Amino acid sequence: MPKRSSKPPNDENTAAMDAVARLTGTSKVDELRSQAAAILGSMGGNKGGPARARALSKARRSAIAKAAAKARWKGKRK
Repeated sequence: MPKRSSKPPNDENTAAMDAVARLTGTSKVDELRSQAAAILGSMGGNKGGPARARALSKARRSAIAKAAAKARWKGKRK
């Protein structure tokens, strides 16, 4: 549902394209936006993890991994 503050586009062609996209449930803008977000996210993820691993000591990495495993298994056993 659109926000109340949004206004319809001034261009008839854009308005028609938006109407068709709403009726069919497809939107090229959303597809392009999600593809761009995926590309940008993977670029940062490819750099961030290894850089963080290089900055941490082996003992600190181990402590982080143990805390993560403990959090994953918390509440699983009864």
